[in-house]
Amino acid sequence: MKLLLLGATGRVGSHILRYALEDGHEVTVLVRSADKLPQPLPENVCVLTGNVLNEQDVKLAMQGVDAVISALGTDGTTTLSESMPLILRAMKQEGVLRIVTVGTAGILQSRISPDLLRYQSSESRQKLTRAAEEHHKAYLLLEQSGLDWTIVCPTYLPDGSYTGKYRVEADYLPVDGMQISVPDTAEFTYRQLGRSDYLRVRVGIAY
Repeated sequence: MKLLLLGATGRVGSHILRYALEDGHEVTVLVRSADKLPQPLPENVCVLTGNVLNEQDVKLAMQGVDAVISALGTDGTTTLSESMPLILRAMKQEGVLRIVTVGTAGILQSRISPDLLRYQSSESRQKLTRAAEEHHKAYLLLEQSGLDWTIVCPTYLPDGSYTGKYRVEADYLPVDGMQISVPDTAEFTYRQLGRSDYLRVRVGIAY
């Protein structure tokens, strides 16, 4: 497979990159700074220095890929919601159907108020909702895209260690789920590329 990985230098993205390379996939990464990538990089990585907010950079990165994984975060910016239309447009132009993204548990349905998302209800313990609002905008764009998307939605995300043992649930956070490690989140996200269990679904993940 030839993959486009966005957010490859981030906490989750760096683990996804490692998993993909271990499986021998060709991976294109679009990064602002190649210095943040692990060195040395194997031959099956194509590094493009650019910005996901630049449409030409995104188009170039999308050429010839089979699927997209986005581990882009919010970091107090609007990069996520502003880049998603460019990513989706480039996917359609290149005929790429599959995209797996990392979201947040805040955009899962609330069990307390089923008509609301978690971040909109008393179920969420987060006082600040800016990050969830950004992920919500990205979710709505994906939902309307007609593409084969999956959004992996972790709850509290400490670095932690890999266990390979966690619970997942479509549209909701698993009951009493409190946290999930970065490596476990990355593995589940990466594995969705070869699966169709959660097409056009948000997936809650927690221990």
